[in-house]
Amino acid sequence: MNTINRSNHYLAKYLLISITVVFLTILLIIPLGAIFYEALKSGWDNFSNALYQTEAINAIKLTLIVAIISLPLNLFFGVMMAWLLANFEFKGKKIILTFIDLPLTVSPVVAGLMLILLFGIDGLFGDVLDALNLEIIFALPGIIIATLFVTFPIVVKSLLPAMKNLGNSEEQVALTLGANFWHILFKVTLPKIKWPLLYGIILANARTIGEFGAVSVVSGHIRNQTNTIPLHVEILYNEYQFTAAFACASLLALIAISTLLLQNLIEYMQKQKHKNIQPQSDYINEGV
Repeated sequence: MNTINRSNHYLAKYLLISITVVFLTILLIIPLGAIFYEALKSGWDNFSNALYQTEAINAIKLTLIVAIISLPLNLFFGVMMAWLLANFEFKGKKIILTFIDLPLTVSPVVAGLMLILLFGIDGLFGDVLDALNLEIIFALPGIIIATLFVTFPIVVKSLLPAMKNLGNSEEQVALTLGANFWHILFKVTLPKIKWPLLYGIILANARTIGEFGAVSVVSGHIRNQTNTIPLHVEILYNEYQFTAAFACASLLALIAISTLLLQNLIEYMQKQKHKNIQPQSDYINEGV
């Protein structure tokens, strides 16, 4: 009887593994392979020329600028919000948690339209921005705001479970000893959450670089000015420049693959750290 149950267990396990592998192959591996194949089938020279076009270079530069500006803001507000929600109880906490989840549930296109209704020429703040001669929509600030809207929950979501599990006893001790806010933040809190923080930064940065929906609405698709890499890929594909489109798309795919590798590296380093700590704790317990 046990032999039959064991054989059924192995059969079910390998059946599920086979289904998973087939599913991932069809939806992920084959499409990724097709992107690199289409990008390189015309030769390396055409591939490199597509990436060295003026519009492609400007799209890459804009994408990097948005990432460089968005990353510190995501880092700061993500840490502050996670710290607040993990360590303090107050009225309206559940409402804040709901609002943090909102960008993950609302379509990025809807987010872009919302920003236009707020900061566009005929928007709620349109007259004020016009009087101050400030451009938000169809300019870099609008792209940054749209990107922040869709990415800031990622850092918070990465940090919140870890900060709840770790507690705030160390911060309380530092506060009792007279440490100020910034000392507690940089000397106590950040060192103990560095791995989930790195994890959140990597994921948020990848989403920043690959964001399409919200940025597409607020950018205006102005060539050499407001086109990020994803928008540039769309324009090239619509103009039947397939080699150039797939070349830029392969750049995004490489960023995605690098993100996954970094994510796995961080998880591996976390596991190694726990392995190194565990024997020491066991030794202490045995000594006690």
